[in-house]
Amino acid sequence: MHDFCFTIPYGLAVLGGGVAGYLRRGSTASLAGGAGSGLVLLLAGYLSLQAFHKRRNSRLALALETFCSLGLTFVMAQRYLQTSKIMPAALVAALSAVMSLFYLYKIATGGNHIPPKSE
Repeated sequence: MHDFCFTIPYGLAVLGGGVAGYLRRGSTASLAGGAGSGLVLLLAGYLSLQAFHKRRNSRLALALETFCSLGLTFVMAQRYLQTSKIMPAALVAALSAVMSLFYLYKIATGGNHIPPKSE
């Protein structure tokens, strides 16, 4: 499975969560963190998709995806430990941890598999 197949929906979920946190509670921290992280993930997914169309891997995209998901895992796990609230802290921490493992797997296996060009 290619990283952009998961990164774009993951980025949309993080972005949507940040916007929802702002609209429900007026939390500018949710808006900044969610929108910022979501937009970085969407950018990384787009870069990866464009590189795939050119039959290449994007190391920049994979690095952005990995660091963003690791950062979200760390920050939201800390927030869960402080508040013990499942939503959104534990949910985002768990999702980000799974995505971090996926990105680390992609790094270990050399990125997206580019099939041979058929002629």
